[in-house]
Amino acid sequence: MDSIQRELGTRGQGVYVRLVLNGKEYEVETEPRATLLEVLRNKMNIKSVHRGCQEGECGACTVLLNGEPVCSCVVLAVQADGAEVTTVEGLLKDGELHPLMKSFLDNHGLQCGFCTPGLLMTVYYLVNQSTSLTEGEIRKGIEGNLCRCTGYVNIVKSVEAAMKEKASGNWW
Repeated sequence: MDSIQRELGTRGQGVYVRLVLNGKEYEVETEPRATLLEVLRNKMNIKSVHRGCQEGECGACTVLLNGEPVCSCVVLAVQADGAEVTTVEGLLKDGELHPLMKSFLDNHGLQCGFCTPGLLMTVYYLVNQSTSLTEGEIRKGIEGNLCRCTGYVNIVKSVEAAMKEKASGNWW
């Protein structure tokens, strides 16, 4: 792992966690009880992962852990040792927005933006697991992500549009 970037230069009393974040390998020193959310925000400067309820209820901190959506506030960082973590930044390709992100912009699926990164990660997983989704399946699939601004109508429209983009082959 020659390409590992060491976040802290000295070995203290913490533990080291190795992970692949958005396609890049890292080794990070942290406290054994630190959550993945804390490490992503405080040690790795990933500010898109938002701290909401800290109980795994709101979905604002959702990331993909080995391809599965998880609330990073209830996952210890040491549980992610050796894992692949994807945040919303990992959906960008050479600075270009993923078609899912474009769908949310075009269909007004976001307002304040606080819930949006976690919601995008949940929807990314949902769309990648499905060839078609009904409105009810979309609503069921995003029920772990709370949004106080949109009322979900435009979020559902955004997911439906994203499904069409995926079906047309415009997806990565």
